[in-house]
Amino acid sequence: MKYRVRVDLSFDSEADARTLLGQVRALAAKAVPPVPGGPNVEVSYWELELCRHDEGLPCRRLERGEVR
Repeated sequence: MKYRVRVDLSFDSEADARTLLGQVRALAAKAVPPVPGGPNVEVSYWELELCRHDEGLPCRRLERGEVR
């Protein structure tokens, strides 16, 4: 059994978003893949995006990390 965390939060401040991202990166070193190995390996990940939906534009991925 594993404990899985899923979070999707938007911030007005880039500093706040990067603060949370720093905590995620630090803990990601302890993370394990939900289903390791095999052809259907499931990947855990984190992403930082620039969301511009309020401007009528799409999101743009700035960073992504994966746990395989």
